[in-house]
Amino acid sequence: MSRSLCFLALTLLIAGPAFADGVPADIPAGMGPLPGVVPAPADNPASTRKIELGKQLYFDPALSKSGNVSCNSCHNLANGGVDNQRFSIGHQWQRGGRNAPTVLNAAFWSSQFWDGRAAQLEDQAKGPPMNPLEMADDTAEQLIARLKDAGYEPLFSEVFGENALTYDNMAKAIAAFERTLITPDAPFDLYARGEGKISAAAKRGMYKVEELGCTGCHAGPLFTDNSFQRFDYGTDVGRKAVTGNAEDDHLFRVQSWRNIALTAPYFHDGSIATLNQAVRVMAKKQLDADLSDKDASDIVAFLNTLTGKQPRVTYPLLPRPSGKALDFRD
Repeated sequence: MSRSLCFLALTLLIAGPAFADGVPADIPAGMGPLPGVVPAPADNPASTRKIELGKQLYFDPALSKSGNVSCNSCHNLANGGVDNQRFSIGHQWQRGGRNAPTVLNAAFWSSQFWDGRAAQLEDQAKGPPMNPLEMADDTAEQLIARLKDAGYEPLFSEVFGENALTYDNMAKAIAAFERTLITPDAPFDLYARGEGKISAAAKRGMYKVEELGCTGCHAGPLFTDNSFQRFDYGTDVGRKAVTGNAEDDHLFRVQSWRNIALTAPYFHDGSIATLNQAVRVMAKKQLDADLSDKDASDIVAFLNTLTGKQPRVTYPLLPRPSGKALDFRD
């Protein structure tokens, strides 16, 4: 080899893969780092104080009828935004019927819940307090009265104005906080920006998911296209329960792969304990592909590169009345 060719080879080895449009050329089309801009509705702009109020509400079990269940109970921010239970424990030790999805990066989804019954985070935040299996409040008025007794009224007035402790504003504050719960700088993101490396196994897995067709739905930088896809697994009818339409039978929102290594067990019914097994089931059920041990291991290696920096959240101090118990009920 000539001296010039040796120099060129050494330069390429040091520089790494060539870049196109800011992304390494060896990354499949569409993949890229997590977006840096979090979308928010025009009627709920973020502010530092609103986010702090939302954080207090997120961690406050006073949102529940019994005073025992908070948003963080099922969507634990110390644990990948989930509780790692098949079905979460709610009011009076009841368990729900679906696995709790992570709250991390939920600001990027075009709809919330497995069946998409909530359009955005504000709508999602209104669901659990009134769900009899979760927080089990009898009415929104009952919950708002309890929050007033807990000392939240001046905090809401500071953020939203006078007489602003309402159910809608409670949801807006929680949603504003949840929009801060993003997980940037996963190993894949660093690699995609030319700031880090991923293993050879992870690269093979990256190519394999494209080859199999997984990225037809788990697409783009979010590794979901936010669509609803048929998953004939178990008896849950999925989106049909929301719309009543026969064509929505067993349709579920495509979950993002980001932070998936932290969110076991898997699927809407939480029936699969390991990521390796989940990869095999999805390949077979959705793509009629039987994965070899090596292929499954490589795909898991790639999925592990999608775990981003977890939010570091300081536990808030919660408002409480002096010398008086709140109205909690069985």
